Amino acid sequence: MDKGIIYKGPSLLDGKPIVVIGTYSNRNSKTGAVLQTYILCDDGLDPLEANKTGADYSICGPCVMRGIPTDDPNRKQAKERDCYVNLGQGVLIVYRAYIKGIYEPVPPRILGYKRFVRVGTYGDPSAAPQEVWEELLSEASDWTAYSHQSGWRPDIAMQSVNSHAEAQMHWRQGHRTFRVIANLGEIDKANEALCPAAKEAGRRVQCTSCKLCKGSTLAKSIAIVEH
Repeated sequence: MDKGIIYKGPSLLDGKPIVVIGTYSNRNSKTGAVLQTYILCDDGLDPLEANKTGADYSICGPCVMRGIPTDDPNRKQAKERDCYVNLGQGVLIVYRAYIKGIYEPVPPRILGYKRFVRVGTYGDPSAAPQEVWEELLSEASDWTAYSHQSGWRPDIAMQSVNSHAEAQMHWRQGHRTFRVIANLGEIDKANEALCPAAKEAGRRVQCTSCKLCKGSTLAKSIAIVEH
């Protein structure tokens, strides 16, 4: 089984309906063969409209990368959106497939079995019950995970941060961080390493081989140059 719904119910961020869908693919040259997980609003709005109106709070929380909601008829998404996820590509494709009824419910353990899992390809994993992720990862080969929600499951996810000061705060708490930087000069070499899969690092390894982006292990935190 290579796809399915692993959660459908209220968001833990605001109580509104969401759905979590897993799809397995080996077509991504950066990540390698990975089970991607998409956390989507389930309120009738496609991902672009949900972002434009601010309804994506249900799946992303107060992440500043979401941008500023707008009712501008000439815009397809929020103003000043800085999130690296392109809503008009994979996310929208998965949402449209969901609306067509392509995905069936599947136990998370089965979908994650012996696979490398990307927790939150789109959306913040804190929006879904922890038990969903625990079961999904229970027999997975490995995973990557990030959360903008402060302190969410540091055993599972790295802490996504927006500044060096914010990163330092989490380092003091023993959390590893993932930070987008403007240029290589911004890396804190004592605490951070450049993402090995990034263009600036020569794309030395795929995510499935690197395995650095998960939880608060003893490794350095990770930074990547914005594109």
